[in-house]
Amino acid sequence: MSNTATDHAAIPQTLWAARGRHTGHAAEDVVRRTLARHKESGDIDDFAEPPGSEDATHRVFEARWRADGTVTVRARLTLEAGQGRPQDQPRPSTQDQPQARQWTLVAEAERPWDDAWPSPATLFWPAAGAPQDDDGAWDHHPTVTGLRFRQVNALPEDDKEMRRRLRDAARDAWCVNLVVHEAMTPDESGRLPLAGLLPPGLRHRVVEHRAAPPQLRAVNYALKDLGVEVPRGGAVLLPPDPAPDGYDGREHSVRSVFLDGSEPGAIITALRHFVALPRPLPQGAAEALADLRENWALLTLQEELEQQRQLATMYAEALEAMTKSRDLYREAAEQAHQALAAYRDTPAPALPHQQQQSVTRTPTALRQLTRTFERLRFAPKGTRPEPGPEGSSGDGGTDSNGPQERPS
Repeated sequence: MSNTATDHAAIPQTLWAARGRHTGHAAEDVVRRTLARHKESGDIDDFAEPPGSEDATHRVFEARWRADGTVTVRARLTLEAGQGRPQDQPRPSTQDQPQARQWTLVAEAERPWDDAWPSPATLFWPAAGAPQDDDGAWDHHPTVTGLRFRQVNALPEDDKEMRRRLRDAARDAWCVNLVVHEAMTPDESGRLPLAGLLPPGLRHRVVEHRAAPPQLRAVNYALKDLGVEVPRGGAVLLPPDPAPDGYDGREHSVRSVFLDGSEPGAIITALRHFVALPRPLPQGAAEALADLRENWALLTLQEELEQQRQLATMYAEALEAMTKSRDLYREAAEQAHQALAAYRDTPAPALPHQQQQSVTRTPTALRQLTRTFERLRFAPKGTRPEPGPEGSSGDGGTDSNGPQERPS
């Protein structure tokens, strides 16, 4: 499994996060109509569409409601730019082709999330069977072609294709992947997706993979690389990527699943334990959560007043810091000027005794040498300086007029 995950911060227990793909037409209009209908019915307190630039590559929708009537929930849905025709849809014959839009939904509550609360997905997107459901175009898996949240996803018959699909599905940490093996061919009620029997806070984050009775050996061979195994007639949750420390796949497997339309209590217990794990945030979730907290635009009057108070406090602190910095700079400049003036008024320091002798000797020797050159310069031309005892001219020497006799 890949260890290049994403953000290392753990998923907050107050966060509900999901990502999917809308494959129909006019996803923005679908979201607007759904939010307006929920505001009229009182399911949400308010919603807004923060303005963006004309060349924006995404659209943002915000909604606020109170779970259980008291817990404030803030949610933010981001629709990314069109991604072209999805591969799992046939090419339309008309020129008006739908654009696949990836969506990211994060919701944060004032206290840890309760899976009995309404799913944020059904407050932004139409519920199953609603007239505005647009054939369920919003519940496609964000990256793996052919997978959907609210349906039974039969595993491919080809072993290689099955292995590729499970590997790619497990790599996406936004979803919880549940693999169910049918011990025997279920009846009509057993063929319904288990998502409809899960608590509201879980059903739109779970992708159900269904293996037919003859596929037990093939599916366990495909799951071998993931380190888990599905029991005969049971189910298993695929490990997250990367798996947290101390993760044990046996705690997230169910030995028997009764596909008779009854509530799957063992699966719900395993899902709750799985969701409560200190898992890392999936790729892109940290940025989405930061946008929710820092760029939230749907404020109440009390929130706007508190925001203005915080701004005023921040500006006051900044002004105080600037004033203090100015005073410190002024004080430092004054001290520098005083030190410079004191330095200019201080007399030159006396030299040490040895340096004074060196300075005194140097001019005296220079004067003596100068006087010697002056005597040589002004001496008569016919005279010579007396030779020394070992000079070149001794007794019996000659002058310029030739030899002379020595007197007797």
